[in-house]
Amino acid sequence: MSQSCVPLDADRIGMLREHPRLQKFMQGDIEWSEGLGLPINATHLAEEAIFVICNSGMKNTVARRIYDKVMVALNRGYRAGTVFGHKGKANAITEIWAHREYLYRDFLTRNAPEQQIEWCASLPWVGNITKYHLAKNLGVDCAKPDVHLQRLADLHVETVDALCQRLAQATGYRVATVDLILWRACAEGVINSRTGMLADV
Repeated sequence: MSQSCVPLDADRIGMLREHPRLQKFMQGDIEWSEGLGLPINATHLAEEAIFVICNSGMKNTVARRIYDKVMVALNRGYRAGTVFGHKGKANAITEIWAHREYLYRDFLTRNAPEQQIEWCASLPWVGNITKYHLAKNLGVDCAKPDVHLQRLADLHVETVDALCQRLAQATGYRVATVDLILWRACAEGVINSRTGMLADV
């Protein structure tokens, strides 16, 4: 571990959970993540995949607005491209929506987490990082090695998975929940993922 980096342990996760700058997120984030399970039907699976595709490479606030418009269009029988100008993403979304019943049945045949993660990567416009985002949202207990988590793991000389597994065992949270807590702390500037240092309150 880098000597200037703050150690990540169960106490640090507890401190982040109670941090004043994170309070407006933490209770909802943790409850949502701890309650995740397999998709309940084909529409649920498709919505999660579409949400992840909309989020890819965009700020969450912008992506949420696009997602909401796309879902209105799809539910009215229109293609995603009628409201979403990104041709590649729009085509992928329309394809997933059209084949959601088959996709749902196919997903349920994958029993191991590794199989479920790789299944996510088989969808159009879901890549080697976003497959973890989608898998998490579909109830797979895994960590997404995005830029913030990868930097933290590198500073601690661990893989993202090993870091989150270690902290999950120490705290009793799911791996996906540890991932979310660390990501939120970095995204909100409470942890500098480049240095591992905590910001002032």
